[in-house]
Amino acid sequence: MRRRLDAWVRERLPLEPLVEAVRHKTVPQHRSSFAYYLGGMTLFLFGIQVGTGALLLLYYRPSASEAYESVQFIMTRVPFGWLVRSIHAWSANLMVAAAVAHLVSVLFLHSYRRPRELTWVSGVLLLGLTLAFGFTGYLLPWNQLAFFATRVGTDMAAAVPFAGDFLVRFTRGGADVTGATLTRLFGMHVAILPMIATVLVAVHLLLVQAHGMSVPPGVERNAQQAGRPIRSLPFLPHFVLRELFGWTVALALLAGLSAFYPWELGTKADPFAPAPAGIRPEWYFLWMFQVLKYAPATLLGIPGEVLVFAGLGIGGVLVLLLPFWASRTDRWRRALVGVAACALLVMAALTVIALMADGGAHK
Repeated sequence: MRRRLDAWVRERLPLEPLVEAVRHKTVPQHRSSFAYYLGGMTLFLFGIQVGTGALLLLYYRPSASEAYESVQFIMTRVPFGWLVRSIHAWSANLMVAAAVAHLVSVLFLHSYRRPRELTWVSGVLLLGLTLAFGFTGYLLPWNQLAFFATRVGTDMAAAVPFAGDFLVRFTRGGADVTGATLTRLFGMHVAILPMIATVLVAVHLLLVQAHGMSVPPGVERNAQQAGRPIRSLPFLPHFVLRELFGWTVALALLAGLSAFYPWELGTKADPFAPAPAGIRPEWYFLWMFQVLKYAPATLLGIPGEVLVFAGLGIGGVLVLLLPFWASRTDRWRRALVGVAACALLVMAALTVIALMADGGAHK
């Protein structure tokens, strides 16, 4: 019976080539091999987001009159609802951190080199989608802090050259943050962005499997000079077991954070109330928020905010297309790593300054 079932499955699902490829797949081993686990960690946290988000959707109501009460019902009346919401919120923040760490490790290890240009491009787009998930989900509880933070965040978009007014109206669904904004961001958060993310994740994973794990140029050069192959680890079961161990640690961290620091709901949004003190966006947008604070009112007759967003846009395009313009010489690679390290330090310093400005992070 078992043999007949096995033959039936094999005839209809020809997975033998895939199974054989996985059996013979190996992962390079060197002192920076830990970076290979960051992509899987990001994917695991994305899966947590999908699972907990689906559970929250069973009770959430996307309207200005019912959104806050539905989240309150989840946290107070639904069994373990408070835990599911806290895990969803904490995993969102950890996913952003893991995605940024993954991108930085790829940059520092020069894993964007030929033939992995499209792998880099899809990864940068996925990081942008991750940030978009965070922005669109922030308003959904419809609490006071999220309402005014969304108003501030969408006001910032008005400074985008040429398209500022359009972006503000498109995001808000009108001239101001209202129930229409909540409905629009909800649709983006649970339908449009997941659809795009599913396609990009599939493309990214397909490219990773097609080209394999990249090896830093220095490791390749040393192996060639020594006349020996690069050390490797079997994908099954060794790498997979280590990956699963990392996922278990992440799950334990999520459980601990959610149990001891549950995500607060705050008070219901009141558009006519004065804005609370210290309103600002989530921590991963803080460096940009701080840059806008330091921008001059005008420079050469051009508003400072417009110049900031123009610079950020140019920087984003350069990062997206980095494999196509970055030099392949060792000297330029080292210079690129130095510039990237300085940029990350500046962004981290600006984030810390913004956090300390009003005494810490808000929930």
